[in-house]
Amino acid sequence: MPDAAAVRALADDEGRIAVRVTPGARSESLEIASGALAAKVRAKPQDGAANAAVTQLLAAALGMAPSRLELVRGASSREKLFRITG
Repeated sequence: MPDAAAVRALADDEGRIAVRVTPGARSESLEIASGALAAKVRAKPQDGAANAAVTQLLAAALGMAPSRLELVRGASSREKLFRITG
């Protein structure tokens, strides 16, 4: 898992972070590849389970509560955009 400073460096001026998600993975991970954030989660993309898992993973990497992250775009897509709030 990348350190919080490296993940925060990927955020734009408005605190938004783009994440490419692979649901249904064998293991969970978060990595920076080619200047972008990629997340792999075990959860299947059903009933928002994968979105919740990505939120938890990203919050853990940033060292903050999941409630401080808002899914702005991509609820049903692999390309998601989160915003750091509060």
